[in-house]
Parts: sequence; structure tokens; C-alpha cells
Amino acid sequence: MSIKPIKNNLISINIISLLIALILLFGCSGNHQKSDAYGNFEVIETTISSEANGKILKLDIETGQILEVGAVIGYIDSTDLGLRKAILKSQRAAAASKTANIQAQIAVQDQQQNNILLDKDRVEKLLQGGAATTKQMDDIDANLNLINKQILATKTQKNSVKKELTVFDRQLDQIEENISKCRIVNPITGTILNKYAEAGELTGIGKAIYNIADLSEMDLRIYVSGDQIPTIRLGDKVEVIIDKDKKNNRSLEGVIGWIASSAEFTPKTIQTKTERVNLVYAVKVKVQNDGSLKIGMPGEVNFLSTKK
Repeated sequence: MSIKPIKNNLISINIISLLIALILLFGCSGNHQKSDAYGNFEVIETTISSEANGKILKLDIETGQILEVGAVIGYIDSTDLGLRKAILKSQRAAAASKTANIQAQIAVQDQQQNNILLDKDRVEKLLQGGAATTKQMDDIDANLNLINKQILATKTQKNSVKKELTVFDRQLDQIEENISKCRIVNPITGTILNKYAEAGELTGIGKAIYNIADLSEMDLRIYVSGDQIPTIRLGDKVEVIIDKDKKNNRSLEGVIGWIASSAEFTPKTIQTKTERVNLVYAVKVKVQNDGSLKIGMPGEVNFLSTKK
């Protein structure tokens, strides 16, 4: 039996195994290249709080519901405000009635003033003909001076009543504003993320009712190292990679919308391209959401500018 052919066969088998291993190694490394940056998707969440005190009479919202801006979704009891409004209206009406009385007084005083002026004109003519005395003229002047002061005082009362009515008007405006705040109006278009109150519960000014966010566009917050910062710019298009299933990924297009002006320590949950780096810069990549992106979902980024 010859030993040499057996050795040759073993060598050939080893060479083939080595070639297969190298192919698999390079093939795996080519399919699993590290991305330039990693992070998680986030959105700007808006918490809608109560602007009034009282019982929630109606609240027609559910988690996951999409709301349009300006939608009236509920009401807070405004009975007390309505009663205060009625009281203020009655007080204003009573104050307004004073104006009519004051105006009537002014009309009477104006007539008295005209009568005195006629008497004065008549006495002046008689005085020139020697048929009247100086004392009669002095009495008329005194009466004229008195009626002028009375008219001035009455007009002052009228102005005071006008100011009082203005105060009532502003108080009524304030009541109307508070009543309008009893309507729960959605301020932005978006999806309800959490609901913190129910109809029938008591609420107060500043107490959260729900929070909402616009999920049509999401931000992928990533962290890049100092040697990556010079290569990226605001408005640059990037490749965003998310998980499609357990084995495959999905590629999306993103745009760099914000770059931090100062560095920070690497978050513990983030791995950057350069491992063990101490300081990194936060970057937000804006991505249009087709419904597949969720808050907190991980994502990866490849900077196209560095690939060119």
C-alpha cells in the first residue's frame, strides 16, 4: 500500500477546506459591515394639560387615535363661570342705567344754563339803559358760574360710570376666555400616545390630560465621534437601516436635520463606530415614516458623504 497518495489527498482536502473557510469569512464580513452610527427613533411629544378647574364632562379620545389640529375633543364643567357671567351682566346693566339718569341731569342743567344766559343778555341791555342794577348782573353771573360747576360735576360722574362699565366689560371678557378654556381643543395634528384622564374625573389647571405626537416624520437620534463630525453637514442625505425581520434589514432615506454644538459623554446604550470613545456628538436624522417606524426602535446610519 502506498502512503504518498493518501498524504496528497489529505493535503488537497485541507486546501479545499481552507478555501471554503476564507470564502465564508470574507462573505460574512462583506454582508455584516458595521454602520457609521447607531441610535433610536424619537419624536417631539406634546403634553396637553387642562386650562380650567372642574369635572371633565366629555373626553372623546383613545390611545392611538389620530387627531386633527383644532378638533374639540371634550369639555370641562363651566357652570360656575356661567353663573359669574350672569351676575356681572346684571351689575353692568345696573351701572349702565346710571348713565341714562346722568344724561338726563346734564340735559336739565344745559337748559338751566341757556335760561341764565338769556337772562344775562336781557339784564345787560337793561343795565345799559339804566333800568337794571349791578347787583342783578352779579347774581346772574354767580348763578351761571354755579350751573357750570354742576354740569362739570355731572359730566365727571358720567365719565366715572363709563370707566365702571369698561371694568365690567373686561371682567366679562375674562369670564368668556375662561369659559373657552373649558373646551379641550387639540393643538396639533398627530397620534395620541397616552391618555391620562377620563370623563367624570376632576381636573385642574396644568394637570395632564393626554400627550400627542406627529408620527409622520421621526428623528433618529444617533451619536458620532469627533473624527466623524467634520464629514457631515446639515441637509446631508444618509442611509438609514432598520430591521425588516430576524435576518434581513431595510434601507430608508434620511436627512441630517440637527447636529449638537457641543460634545457629551457616550450614552451607555449606544455603540459608535469608534468603540470606547469618551465624547460624542448627538445628531438627529429626519426620516419619513410610512408606518413602520416606532418610538424607541433602533436604527443604524451610513453617511453617504463618506462613502463617495
